[in-house]
Amino acid sequence: MNKAVAVVLIAGLCGLSAVGARAQTTPENDSSDHVIKDRDIKLLRQDLRAKRKQLIKDNLHLTDAEAAKFWPVYEQYVTELIAINDKKFAVIQDYADHWGKLSDEQSLLFIRQWADFDIAISQLRQKYVPIVAKVLDGRKTATFIQLDRRIAMMLELQVASQMPLVADQDR
Repeated sequence: MNKAVAVVLIAGLCGLSAVGARAQTTPENDSSDHVIKDRDIKLLRQDLRAKRKQLIKDNLHLTDAEAAKFWPVYEQYVTELIAINDKKFAVIQDYADHWGKLSDEQSLLFIRQWADFDIAISQLRQKYVPIVAKVLDGRKTATFIQLDRRIAMMLELQVASQMPLVADQDR
């Protein structure tokens, strides 16, 4: 798989279709500045985190007292989520770098790792339910987890829809 396809996959994680469209039009062997660089990916991920936080802020409806307690917990949660997502990005990059050349063993390893990230993120949410519940009531805690999950599912859908299937490497 060429570098442009890898960029499309990572841009999909960032939820920015305009970047994905630009990356899709990049020729396979183009090493010019049209290919998104690591620093660009970092900026896109920071932008996504800011948008995620704004979506949660807009829909959680916290009082000032609740906000003062919640946002430090949220930042701690995001820090742990970033650590998981950093590993996920590395696996996606490896998949992109080796797509078209994956053995059966490598294909199975990839899908096991992908499933492990899903489990890790679910476990992180479970870990934070009682932590958030210490600073917010039950309804707002549940709303936060729902919002976080919805946002993550939208991003996962974008990634899944842009990622070529392992079986397509034989075509």
